[in-house]
Amino acid sequence: MTLDPVHVDSIADLAAYLASQVDDTDHADVAARIWSQFLDPLYGPEGRVVIEPIGEQRLRAADAEAVALADSPFETVHGLDSGTINPTTFKNGLVVDLAQAAMASVPSDLDLHRHRSIVAATHVTDATVPLDEPWRKVDDGYCRWRVLNVPRVNRYAEGIVHALALYLAESSHALEHAETVSDLLILDGPLYPVELLNWRERDAELRALSEELKPRSIVENYVRLVESFVERGVPLCGFVKNPASKRIVGTLRNREGDGAVDVPWTDDAAFFTRLLERREGDLGPDEPTHGREGRRTAAVTFTNWFVSRGGVDATVAADGDAYGVERRLDPELYETCFFAIYEPQTDVLYRVETPRAFARNESIRDALTRQFVGEVAARRGPPEAVAKADELARISAGEKSALRRKFEETLETDEVKRYDELRWGDFE
Repeated sequence: MTLDPVHVDSIADLAAYLASQVDDTDHADVAARIWSQFLDPLYGPEGRVVIEPIGEQRLRAADAEAVALADSPFETVHGLDSGTINPTTFKNGLVVDLAQAAMASVPSDLDLHRHRSIVAATHVTDATVPLDEPWRKVDDGYCRWRVLNVPRVNRYAEGIVHALALYLAESSHALEHAETVSDLLILDGPLYPVELLNWRERDAELRALSEELKPRSIVENYVRLVESFVERGVPLCGFVKNPASKRIVGTLRNREGDGAVDVPWTDDAAFFTRLLERREGDLGPDEPTHGREGRRTAAVTFTNWFVSRGGVDATVAADGDAYGVERRLDPELYETCFFAIYEPQTDVLYRVETPRAFARNESIRDALTRQFVGEVAARRGPPEAVAKADELARISAGEKSALRRKFEETLETDEVKRYDELRWGDFE
């Protein structure tokens, strides 16, 4: 330990000073005010509706034990995830990330679990090297792989290969096995590839790259995936474990004049967490509490569903251009709809997304709500199908190191090392 007792005491004094300067006692009132006054609907710039409730706007609570034991509305549930080795730069100029996607089923389908889609996205400085490859099959057809050559860029090479490898593996695997899903498919993450959609809001180089065929074709995969499930009447959802969107707080913070709102939170997840958590002083019967804040833990709390047309969701809104991809159905059906679930034992908030094609149907909306609230209550975390897909697709730290060494041997070059790798070693 590098801190002496005097240092620890000084840090304690610092924390005490911060505590005396920060007062969050009114945050619950601010959250309640935003909820009751601004979200039905929430107007953005030029009066555009960016958030709008579907059905009745309300906060709900479900007894965690009772809802965890309730029957699932869906007979089978499939989950899909993609894992990567993380972007790696080699001394010969090659930048590569490798992603593998897998689909899981509850109840288990071992034959399905064996299938993999593997993508190596590469960036090379030599524009004359043709690296794009069609899909090739191995493992008796259970596994397929391909190489994707990423357009040349001056910056962001590592982030770009990561995003393209991850989203191409995920979307193509989902399309390949879409017909396998008969009741419900849950993507581990957002419904649409938000990182690619964000490129349009970044600097000029990323905006130019967003016009290239390859990122657009990956976005098209997600559009076609939505169409496939809508046409078959099988719900498709995204389960966001770490929601970081700022659609609500950003819109409120940027309002001008009398409509401006002093929002104390950095993102929507913090706002919904404060809105949905119930503390010891709140009205209600006696029940178990947890943590310094005295969180009540007997009930999982959640919101109604909303249509989101702000931030990157604007791209797939009815009045958006869908990244230049042709939409074969009514554009309104692609809009992102969501609701938030708060799990009090772990103090974690999740966001569930689905296309408006499903959210507009009250019976489907109710079934999805019961499914996700029940699973979060039972597992105190992500649904079982998502957890299984994550386990199948994850590439461990040891496997990442082994794969990088395999690249080094085959390419006859070394990885470009960074000091943090020497200091901390391999980490997830």
